[in-house]
Amino acid sequence: MDKPPPPLLLVQAFVDTLELGTDMFADAGEAHAWLADAGLIDTASSGRPGSPGFASDLRLAREVRASIQAMMAHNSDDEPLTEDDTRPLEKTGREAQPRLRVGPDGQVKLEAASPASGVAGGLLGSLLIIRDAQANGSWDRLKLCGNPDCRWAFYDRSHSRRGAWCDMASCGNRQKNRNLRARRAQLG
Repeated sequence: MDKPPPPLLLVQAFVDTLELGTDMFADAGEAHAWLADAGLIDTASSGRPGSPGFASDLRLAREVRASIQAMMAHNSDDEPLTEDDTRPLEKTGREAQPRLRVGPDGQVKLEAASPASGVAGGLLGSLLIIRDAQANGSWDRLKLCGNPDCRWAFYDRSHSRRGAWCDMASCGNRQKNRNLRARRAQLG
């Protein structure tokens, strides 16, 4: 499975916290540790895993993950996004405002506020990564596996940009065999 360029790697890892029905965000302690390790929350100022504030942050993280998955599915199938798909992203943009920073090289950059403001600041950083990837053309290569049992995020490095499987040897062959069996069952 190909990995995306480094900034998109965080987005891919975030989406892949939901794998084959296993949600890494199901347990608040595990979710807190993952979000802290990914730099999406500041452990010193974020709510503790059992606190009501963190429960709200965790709900937002799950909703944003689903929205980003919908955006990635759009990269694969061109289905339009719904208002429900984009609502958590809009909420994140309202809760955490970006800021402009001028670096020592004179480059003006848009970045998220510190993750100290809760998970919304860290998630806004992920949305800015997506925005930059959309601008440079790499976003449409980040897709969800076409195997409905998998839906793992993968980076499509194919020349045609028509890759459909996270791994052809497993998911691709499995799905093609299912399709073949279904066609044979219809014929006879």
